[in-house]
Amino acid sequence: MPPVNRIADYAEDMKAWRRWMHQHPELQFDCHETAGFVVERLKEFGITEIHEGIAQSGVVAIIEGQGAGPTIGLRADMDALPMQETTGLEYASKVDGKMHACGHDGHTTMLLGAAKYLAETRNFKGRVALIFQPAEEGGGGAGVMVEEGIMERFDIADVYALHNNPGVPFGAFVTTAGPIMAAVDTFHVYIDGVGGHGAYPQDTKDPIMATLGICNAIQTIVSRNHATMDDLVVSVTQIHTGSADNVIPDDAYINGTVRTFDPDVQDMVEKRLTEIVAGQAASYDVTARLVYERGYPATVNNDAKTQFAADVARDVAGDAAVNSEGGREMGAEDFSYMLEKRPGAYLFLGQGDGAGLHNPNYNFNDDVAPIGASFFARLVETAQPL
Repeated sequence: MPPVNRIADYAEDMKAWRRWMHQHPELQFDCHETAGFVVERLKEFGITEIHEGIAQSGVVAIIEGQGAGPTIGLRADMDALPMQETTGLEYASKVDGKMHACGHDGHTTMLLGAAKYLAETRNFKGRVALIFQPAEEGGGGAGVMVEEGIMERFDIADVYALHNNPGVPFGAFVTTAGPIMAAVDTFHVYIDGVGGHGAYPQDTKDPIMATLGICNAIQTIVSRNHATMDDLVVSVTQIHTGSADNVIPDDAYINGTVRTFDPDVQDMVEKRLTEIVAGQAASYDVTARLVYERGYPATVNNDAKTQFAADVARDVAGDAAVNSEGGREMGAEDFSYMLEKRPGAYLFLGQGDGAGLHNPNYNFNDDVAPIGASFFARLVETAQPL
């Protein structure tokens, strides 16, 4: 079955919505203008139960079906990234240093398209909870919405989300049961030594040498401390120190990311980082402090809900366009907090060739929006049929 004809009929409306949002990107929890735009559209669709101000700028809207039944949750993220757009498009970002470089404008558009259709037809039992979420790109807006009680408040039984995927064939769906995206932690190491003249290193306690020792030792966590079958990434991503060629600095800073799927592996990494930082600091006669921050948990799809969502995707895109055993990856996603509270599934939707996510030349493919909206709509009608 191709995309829903009625949804295809307002593809141009969806394109206009998406491009407006693309021109007006907002960051983190400050998605008030975007939320206002969403609420205006929802009211135009005849949706009357709209709850604003959740997680500061999040929105939950309820569409009543025909007859009693459960509530199915559909989520889209609204926030952009702190990046300068370089696409040169006529609808490029109008805000310096802010850009929809991950397609959240497209995700919101797809959910709005599904909302318009579902509000018109109401060809389902129970209810639909439309979840428009801020702060996916850091801040954990999904977790805040969960903490503020949306699952209980709106009696949501299960929950689903889509993410566009450049480089995957246009209109193809990819998902997997169980863990699909990793937990993400961040570590900071603050090193304090004694600086001095570069010509007299014997009079210093060199934080640069300690930094090199710590960074080298960190690499042994993956190579020597974990089982090879357990997915693990530990990456040093920033080192800041020094100011001149003839000055040994007083201090240094190391920053990095940890990606895991198993909480035991997560615990091991934190323990080893603590030991490495302390040991290397002692060996170089400096002091060092580790700050380890646990971020988004792993995104874990429910087995049965994933199979169901994949079957719906096949109805929309055809058998050949759906891979329900796509494996897991080391990226992270705060939809994980919603999946911790309720069963559901997270899927990727291919948008064909183009710049990758978080790239200043990225652009969401508007032609894929009716496919995503049709998936959301069919999901509801199939899960809660009349």
